[in-house]
Amino acid sequence: MLEAVDLECVRGDRRLFAGVGLTVAPGELLHVRGPNGSGKTTLLRMLCGLVKPVAGEVRWAGRPARELGDGFLALLTYVGHHNAIKDELTGPENLLVHARLCGAPDDAATLSAALERLGMKAYGRVPCKVLSAGQKRRTALARLLISRSPLWILDEPFNALDVGAVATLQQAIQGHLQRDGMVVLTTHQDVPIDGAVKTLHMGA
Repeated sequence: MLEAVDLECVRGDRRLFAGVGLTVAPGELLHVRGPNGSGKTTLLRMLCGLVKPVAGEVRWAGRPARELGDGFLALLTYVGHHNAIKDELTGPENLLVHARLCGAPDDAATLSAALERLGMKAYGRVPCKVLSAGQKRRTALARLLISRSPLWILDEPFNALDVGAVATLQQAIQGHLQRDGMVVLTTHQDVPIDGAVKTLHMGA
């Protein structure tokens, strides 16, 4: 289980949020909602260990995540606002780097199938710098299709996607939950996912 207890974040002289708590169990999706500037992205980065809270802590299986170090990071796949892809590399090359860093399947057939499922097979030989914003986003999201991580943390994953890619991502999330995976995401869109979906309102 992922748990956060009394998280607080301060930026400059402004308290962005305080007293934030949450739990996500296997098979559950937590939808973080709120207006722009309410701290949604910061909260997700805090859950990943990229931002240190002023107070409170993030726990995994009852233990502070900071004590688990890289062991905790190995359990999650994070897709943030930035796609974290190298413009000079092709889609397959970017996905191969991710797979080898994260211990995901790295055989050519698996990587090709993931990119094809998101409509990126035809662009496999071109550097990512020439891709559109939506194509770059689909390349980044292909990580989820090869991920073995139990926890997915996704910041506005549906941005810049066409209807087909949105449907593919929804199916991937649904399948992950059915395999007892956990998902924390932010999105301004409705999330038509069957199963245990919880909502956390920021800035309320």
